[in-house]
Amino acid sequence: MEIFGTNVFNDAIMKECLPKNTYKALRKTIDEGSTLDPAVADVVANAMKDWAIEKGATHFTHWFQPLTGVTAEKHDAFISPTKDGKVIMEFSGKELIKGEPDASSFPNGGIRSTFEARGYTAWDCTSPAFVREDAGVVTLCIPTAFCSYTGEALDRKTPLLRSMEALSKQAIRLLRLFGNTESNRVISTVGPEQEYFLIDKSFYLQRTDLILTGRTLFGAPAPKGQELEDHYFGSISERIAAYMQDVNVELWKLGIPAKTQHKEVAPGQYEIAPIFATTNIATDHNQLIMETLQKVAVRHGLVCLLHEKPFAGVNGSGKHNNWSISTDNGINLLEPGKTPHQNAQFLTFLCAVIKAVDEYSELLRLSASNTGNDHRLGANEAPPAIISIFLGDQLSDIMKQLRNGGPKSSIQGGQLEIGVSTLPTLPKDSTDRNRTSPFAFTGNKFEFRMVPSSLSISGPNVVLNTIVAETVSLIADRLEKAQDFNAELKALLKEIATNHARILFDGNGYSEEWIEEAERRGLPHLRSTVEAIPTLLKEKTIKLYEKHGVLNETELHSRYEIDLEQYSKSINIEALTTLDMAQRQILPAAIKYATNLAKSINTVKAAYAEAEVSAQTDLLKEASSLISALKQNIDKLQTVTKQAQEVTDAYAQAVFYRDQVFTTMGEVRQAADQLEGIVDANLWPIPTYSEMLFKL
Repeated sequence: MEIFGTNVFNDAIMKECLPKNTYKALRKTIDEGSTLDPAVADVVANAMKDWAIEKGATHFTHWFQPLTGVTAEKHDAFISPTKDGKVIMEFSGKELIKGEPDASSFPNGGIRSTFEARGYTAWDCTSPAFVREDAGVVTLCIPTAFCSYTGEALDRKTPLLRSMEALSKQAIRLLRLFGNTESNRVISTVGPEQEYFLIDKSFYLQRTDLILTGRTLFGAPAPKGQELEDHYFGSISERIAAYMQDVNVELWKLGIPAKTQHKEVAPGQYEIAPIFATTNIATDHNQLIMETLQKVAVRHGLVCLLHEKPFAGVNGSGKHNNWSISTDNGINLLEPGKTPHQNAQFLTFLCAVIKAVDEYSELLRLSASNTGNDHRLGANEAPPAIISIFLGDQLSDIMKQLRNGGPKSSIQGGQLEIGVSTLPTLPKDSTDRNRTSPFAFTGNKFEFRMVPSSLSISGPNVVLNTIVAETVSLIADRLEKAQDFNAELKALLKEIATNHARILFDGNGYSEEWIEEAERRGLPHLRSTVEAIPTLLKEKTIKLYEKHGVLNETELHSRYEIDLEQYSKSINIEALTTLDMAQRQILPAAIKYATNLAKSINTVKAAYAEAEVSAQTDLLKEASSLISALKQNIDKLQTVTKQAQEVTDAYAQAVFYRDQVFTTMGEVRQAADQLEGIVDANLWPIPTYSEMLFKL
């Protein structure tokens, strides 16, 4: 495909544009982590500039990922004035390597004050630069990390890169014990599946809630939802197919291997999934996928909604984070092979993951937390807010054998006969899939299914990389001291299989019985984002991150403050939007409807005193009662929102927003949605679920 990667300063372009010595030096930095020579940076910068200008670029930007949840950029032109009053196009190694945005204007959790503005962006040469086309304007985008003047990470990329190095360092130790002397690095890889909704732009522009919060704060259920199960994998309409094709072209030009696309369960819901990439690059790619989905939608008269729960009553959106670990020479360390019971290296890494997830399940739960995901988890559309691992029949049986002395066999899949002579016999997998599990083994990777659709995948993968680095390091510590490697390994695997059996669950994660069973097992059940955030300040968390150089105590405190602040601000915006719509749109429409009813009754009675108007009277009575309830709940929401704003302790404020403000918002909505069911459609001021979900 000729267009693939045409807008990326990738390895092929670097080979072509850079002198051999420069190319080799840059590859050594990318592949081995060696220090980049400033002279090399100057040569790379000039080649990158020439390439970008040929593509039509006039500006460059350090493209980074602050703790806002979206990307950030500041554009600078390549121009440099000359003495004769003209300009030349220049771009130095210094400009490539380092930028200087205002650190105090981004979330920093107290690390930076307003008068302490300096922050730095630093070129991440492991993620290729690219040019982005926006309405004919071409910009060179340079992926960068973002830190404060005092060196603390203020972004999503820096801890991710640190966690990848930590995992590689510990995994190589373990591989050496298994006799692997050829692999030099271990790399975590990810293939994130991205879910999203599409609605017509005309409806979006009439919904203040969608514009300001990303989700509908009001809306009665449509007569039809997803109960017929006819949307999932359904035929794609021409309009949506054209949109998807444009998205693919944009992504392919950016070197993003978008491969799979289909309808999801809910009406108006879709999914796109790329092929696996190194975690750092996959994270950058996922940010670009989300931006591209939204940008291209507008061209087609659509709006892409990435919120986890844009519509009540139908499935919300998530992101399936398919995570694995491989060596730099192509060995997937989570590949079981045909006889996994004989694959000691695989079983060791598998046990490391199991131990990590069990011991740090609260941290993993936190990594999948935001206000939107609180609507999804445990609602029969996403896993419960309890972390457990699904291994499937084959590996569950092997874990049982490990507990009982050692594995001696592996369950095999066999063949599946469909019963029609013209259809082929299919190779049957050794285990079924479990879509209700939050963390499922799926062949040669783990699928973390709790991740919110709008969230950067950096956070979940920082946690996965770091906790597995920790358990691998503990395993390596023991095996390095062992006098009898095989005996110690056997004892170690049995110990892990026994002590961490509680985290393994292959049943229905949606059932109430599992919630009760999980509590009996002692598994944490953090039902909301607010409950999960304090995990950041636990001594266990601080020791983990500091040991592996991923985040220090100051950075963790910063993220604690930021997470609480963002939670409270998000609910506050939703509350104020609820009040605005209820007072200025819904209540007036309802009053007008009631007034029209009253006038109708009076008019009919005036024309014919004996006329039967009980139907109109009943409707007026119902409408008046709901209007009264709506007004009372509006007043209550105004009161509790004001009270929430006055709470000074960050955690107490977040709890108040969750327990008081969010709950009262629901009460306002309940009365409004009931009114929607009786008010004249011509008077109702906002597009309905039937219109938004089914008129595409």
